[in-house]
Amino acid sequence: MGVRRAVVLGTIQVLMILHVVQWIWFGTTLSPVEPSEAMATVKDGVINAGAILFGLALLSTVFLGRWFCGWACHVVMLQDLCSWLLEKVGIRPKPFRSRLLLYVPLLLAIYMFLWPIVYRLGVAPYVRPDLAPFGFSQALIVDDFWRTFPGVIMAVPFLFVCGFLTVYLLGSKGYCTYGCPYGGFFAPLDEYAVGRIRVNDSCEHCGHCTAVCTSNVRVHEEVRDYGMVVDPGCMKCMDCVSACPNDALSFGFGTPASLRTVRPNAAPKPKTYDLTFGEEVFVAAVAAIVFASVRGSVGTSLPLLFASGVAACVTFIVWKGWRAIRDPNVRFHGWQLKMHGRWTLTGYAWTGTASALLVLSGYTAALNVAGAVAGWLDDRVTIPPQVVFSGNRIALSPEEERAAKRALAIYDVVGGIDRGGWAVLPVSQIDIDVRRAWLLATLGEFAKAETLVRTSIEREGIVPATAAALARLQRGQNRDDLAEATYREYTAAHPDWRDLQEEFVVWLSSEGRTQDAIAAARAALDRRPKELMYMRRLSIALMEHGSVEEIEEGIALTQRTLEIAPDNPFAYRALSRGYFRLDRLDDAERAMRRAVELAPDDWRLKQALGEMLIAIGKPEEGAPLLKEAKEHGVFGRE
Repeated sequence: MGVRRAVVLGTIQVLMILHVVQWIWFGTTLSPVEPSEAMATVKDGVINAGAILFGLALLSTVFLGRWFCGWACHVVMLQDLCSWLLEKVGIRPKPFRSRLLLYVPLLLAIYMFLWPIVYRLGVAPYVRPDLAPFGFSQALIVDDFWRTFPGVIMAVPFLFVCGFLTVYLLGSKGYCTYGCPYGGFFAPLDEYAVGRIRVNDSCEHCGHCTAVCTSNVRVHEEVRDYGMVVDPGCMKCMDCVSACPNDALSFGFGTPASLRTVRPNAAPKPKTYDLTFGEEVFVAAVAAIVFASVRGSVGTSLPLLFASGVAACVTFIVWKGWRAIRDPNVRFHGWQLKMHGRWTLTGYAWTGTASALLVLSGYTAALNVAGAVAGWLDDRVTIPPQVVFSGNRIALSPEEERAAKRALAIYDVVGGIDRGGWAVLPVSQIDIDVRRAWLLATLGEFAKAETLVRTSIEREGIVPATAAALARLQRGQNRDDLAEATYREYTAAHPDWRDLQEEFVVWLSSEGRTQDAIAAARAALDRRPKELMYMRRLSIALMEHGSVEEIEEGIALTQRTLEIAPDNPFAYRALSRGYFRLDRLDDAERAMRRAVELAPDDWRLKQALGEMLIAIGKPEEGAPLLKEAKEHGVFGRE
């Protein structure tokens, strides 16, 4: 089964590579087939390929058990490869067994996939009443495939930590056990699955099955006591089935683990763990501190899945260091840390490293908490950016001014030590600089803010956020010629910076320079002719502000985008606007009705359709739609 599973997992890896190649070649592709993409579904109602995959995986788990991890996960493939390589050099990873840390994947899963729903339904109505109502849309075809993924610089250490290091420290499925949020849902669902590893009367309890299990399941004991494997860590890899010398094990359907009964001849034993309960509380606190130290909002911040792996590894290192202090004899793989109460050089090194990691984690976690406070204060400055950068400054209220000044003081502290801050680990310095520049602008200190951004560009390099900040600050000082030059320079040099391209076109339109806006949108598309977003922006500019010929060009371009992404309701809305300006009212109505059909829960589309129907002389149909939109509580707001 190991060979078969390797072929399956290898094929999945090849398909992932081909998916990326196809996107690079054509510019658009199927949205990432990655479970984390389902966060967009629970947060904003965006249905994508990742959400469909995750939904099918969860549904199938109810019947087949936790098979997805063993047969479809590329990180499991990486861990299996690392286990195999370690065994080749004589190291067999020993599983680390903790009670409380087993709940980490579930907590991460709740944070990723349930908290957004709770926030939108139970929190946002009180703290963000202007948030658009939840409605479903789809994004199965995308042009910004890599938008939610980290770059190579982050990917390589992620593979090392979550592949090799978690296996070496925590066992062959260490990351699955203590770091993977998807397992947080797969494991409890496995309890109700009718598909399980089951045993017949040929079993002699030889233990071969347990010896080959890479999921740290005590197979021979579970089938003896329950007649099946009940451990939710079982990933149905089938190694135990293929290793049984008597063909006593098989995958079959029957009673789920949740309804298991103990066999009369069973001798069930309580699970043994490596930690006392007091140590469990200690390592849980350490894990929380380490996670907070590497998962900040504006300070040191790693992607969630990477942060969970780092937290698990550092927690183990700290715990083993504590054991070295407490116990007379401590060993890890081939390393003797302490023997008969006497320290070895390795023991000193390990414990010193553990102590340094714990102190550094606590220090960085405190800075990240401070950064979160700064972000909270930052959010209290609610003056709209279009007002701040309009060139006609409006003074902040006393409350907002105090919040801005306090946030600025904290941002100064959480910055990198080379920039006058206190952070010794790498931080998101560009994000900090951009936020500081924004707050300075709200206080009217545009020149100081511009100097800050230029310094950031010199030291960190130009990125879309600092390019946009520089142009906005120039606009805020009524230096529109310099702002336009900044936009043109960076959009020409970086045609893949979509948000900056979009901002430039929108700004030109807001200034009444409609033909310049059309020209800028056309130039962006000329540089990236396959870019779906640029097609949409040019088509909207043409249909909103163009001549008859340009409106027709915009309609044709929108129809081209619909050939690529056929179920985009807002493309139909734009198409309706173009038809309406050409006085093709029947076509405009059909397009707008199609938009509402694709997104029936979006009040904005219903409002637009209602207004159109009233405008073309159908008030009896339009008025109910306007009333329905108004009932959502945010009528007229975008």
